[in-house]
Amino acid sequence: MTATDNSRRRTIRSFVRRAGRLTPSQERALLELWPAYGVDFTPELLDFDVLFRRKAPIVLEIGFGNGNSLVQQALENPSMNFLGVEVHEPGVGHCLLQAHDAGLSNLKLIKHDAIEVLTQQMPLVSLQRINIYFPDPWPKKRHHKRRMIQPSFLELIHSRLRTDGTLHVATDWANYAEHIDDVLGHSALFRCDERREHDGDEALDRPGTKFERRGLRKGHRIWDWRCIRVSNNH
Repeated sequence: MTATDNSRRRTIRSFVRRAGRLTPSQERALLELWPAYGVDFTPELLDFDVLFRRKAPIVLEIGFGNGNSLVQQALENPSMNFLGVEVHEPGVGHCLLQAHDAGLSNLKLIKHDAIEVLTQQMPLVSLQRINIYFPDPWPKKRHHKRRMIQPSFLELIHSRLRTDGTLHVATDWANYAEHIDDVLGHSALFRCDERREHDGDEALDRPGTKFERRGLRKGHRIWDWRCIRVSNNH
């Protein structure tokens, strides 16, 4: 296979780019606030100390939705630096507005595919914590291969987390919870420190989210995991 052939291979995506409509304020935010909060995707490793103009633990949130919970976490944890990754422009625009209104200096956003961001922009053993809250459940069996939580994904994030780093996951889909339990249970890279099943009243070290509230309105239960990276001399 040539390099050209390889570049044309279809990559399995864990998301679909929804064609959400930008509001005028979100569109302005993407133009005017991106220089202050945005990080353009480039296939080069980030220097977090330079990016945030200080040295502090880095929390990466993958798929932050409209960003309300991400902004809340950054407000409540000023001693940490937060980096959010999201592909949907309306959510990014909304988060930019919230970050600006809150006057945050410890939050940056990347509008790109999280796998490519992790692979090409995140240095090895650099992240203190990774949050994945209510990822797309891909409920149909033929789409399960698109689910983000897979053995190969755990290998990738394990390599980017610090030796004492943690992975935090939440879902409101019972079938996805079973899948996550199975993947985590067969992985030697992470140890499950705590697992909770609840009705939205016992969120594990995180604020509530829009997708969580939507699931609760549908009668779903909530599952939360906190997993600790197991050292393998990396």
